[in-house]
Amino acid sequence: MKTFADALPLATDAPTGSDETAEVTPRARRGTGRRLHGAIAHKLGTAILAGEYLPGDILSGEVAFSEALDVSRSAYREAVQVLTAKGLVESRPKAGTRVLPRSRWNLLDPDVLAWAFAGEPDIAFVRGLFELRAIVEPAAAALAAERRERTDLKIMKDALAAMRRHTLATEAGRAADREFHDAVLTATRNDALIVLSASIGAAVNWTTQFKQRARALPRNPIPDHMLVYDAIAAGDPTGASEAMRTLVDLALEDTKLAMER
Repeated sequence: MKTFADALPLATDAPTGSDETAEVTPRARRGTGRRLHGAIAHKLGTAILAGEYLPGDILSGEVAFSEALDVSRSAYREAVQVLTAKGLVESRPKAGTRVLPRSRWNLLDPDVLAWAFAGEPDIAFVRGLFELRAIVEPAAAALAAERRERTDLKIMKDALAAMRRHTLATEAGRAADREFHDAVLTATRNDALIVLSASIGAAVNWTTQFKQRARALPRNPIPDHMLVYDAIAAGDPTGASEAMRTLVDLALEDTKLAMER
């Protein structure tokens, strides 16, 4: 049976600034801090999302895993609890830890999205994210145009200024991009939509990073964001919806180009 230790290198490549950036290398046995079990969860999650473990596969037992990596058994158990909470695995006494069917995975969880883009994401999955955005964000922009307040517009305007200042090639620029999309959802005053802000923001962030892995963005998407802002500020629901749909459609085309390289 393939084990996690056999399948993966141990150097961590979690996103900068994440709690998952701790090294998981065979040294003196470590404790069970958040950084350690986060790094283990990152490696396991990335392997599952990459298809190195398929639904129904059994992961290494905690004894074998902890001995192979010289980490504590409790750190491994805590990492598995993270994966369980996200629907990737389930653990049963004597049966071990089994990878669940993809339909059970919380694919909109920001961590799961990060794991999906740590490797080469599946084009169908990427297309699905953009289809979700195309359904949610234009409608959200229309509501935002009707319900936005001055504070919402200021957040959007400040985010656009930061995007221009830092560019989307930087983490600061991408953080501003997330703030812009978050502000649009917040401006809807719809709690059910606002709950999606973390997932939408994560999808925006990881697809933008993915598009820049081999070269710069094929075009500057900030003017597309400006059109969304202008329509929302003008109180134009139809214009806001159309501008957001165009933004999402063009982002998908850019991402397809990146995946074809």
